[in-house]
Amino acid sequence: MANTEIFLSGIKPTGTVHMGNYIGMLSQMRDISQHNKTIMFIADLHALNSVRDAVAIQNHSREIAAIIMSIGFNMDNVLMFRQSDIPAVCELATMLTNVTPKGLMDRAHSYKAAVDKNIAAGNDADFGVNMGLYTYPILMAADILLYNSDIVPVGADQKQHVEFARDIAGHFNSIYGDVFKLPDARIMPDAGIIPGLDGRKMSKSYDNVIPLMATSSELKKKIMRIITDSKTPDEPKDPDTSTMFQLYRHFASPDEIADLAEKFRAGGMGYGTAKNILFEKLNSVLSPMRERYEYLMLHPDEIDTMLELGAETARKIANKTMARVRHVMIGTKK
Repeated sequence: MANTEIFLSGIKPTGTVHMGNYIGMLSQMRDISQHNKTIMFIADLHALNSVRDAVAIQNHSREIAAIIMSIGFNMDNVLMFRQSDIPAVCELATMLTNVTPKGLMDRAHSYKAAVDKNIAAGNDADFGVNMGLYTYPILMAADILLYNSDIVPVGADQKQHVEFARDIAGHFNSIYGDVFKLPDARIMPDAGIIPGLDGRKMSKSYDNVIPLMATSSELKKKIMRIITDSKTPDEPKDPDTSTMFQLYRHFASPDEIADLAEKFRAGGMGYGTAKNILFEKLNSVLSPMRERYEYLMLHPDEIDTMLELGAETARKIANKTMARVRHVMIGTKK
């Protein structure tokens, strides 16, 4: 039986879901879903800041839904839908815009990062900054507040999003009364930097990712491309600086992790062997997930049905929230 608190998280359909996404967020949200009411929305409206291809957004949205349905989420506890299927989120964002201080938006990490990048390049501070980026935190606050979320699990670097949602809700409540529940951030355990094929942080922008649902042959090819140093098989190696070991430890048991660490430190194991060990472990863990995912991608009607059912439920919740908001702001009946 699920606990009564509502956990909420979203994922943008801006590209292929990779191992870093899985380790850093998806696997942790899956664990939360086992015993908690969990909202997982596909943030396709947020994706519009960077993606100008409707077909790509649609395809990536379906892929994300299939992954959520394939990797062990307790779907009895999960409400999953596309953000754009809930028109009320845009209406609420408009309402919240009228109570949100501009100074709050000026302090948003995403906006400040864009400004800093422009200044460093010698451009106008707001070069290339659209209002979607500037008001991003307001739409995100609407995502959080619309469904009466209690807890928003985030990485430490994303805590500001939840703080802004609380601030905006607080401004609103101070004017109109106790309308919104103030959500709490829950900082997810730090998975550390998930290294990509070149040793840098795994990121689509670096083109160094391992797709979560790569086929077995694709997975092996990717792993064999991992860059290593020039140590010979006989030389001891530091597991803490090894991309292979850092990935392995997120999928293996404590005993398996300790055993591979000892093999690194003892010497006598080449990087080719380590790559094969990593492949065998990842492939064994991911194969049943991949099988389910591939089935769903061949039967998109099943994905769409789940998304439509989720949207139907989400709209009912959203409409109740908006009835309260409209009543206090413009005098319509609840």
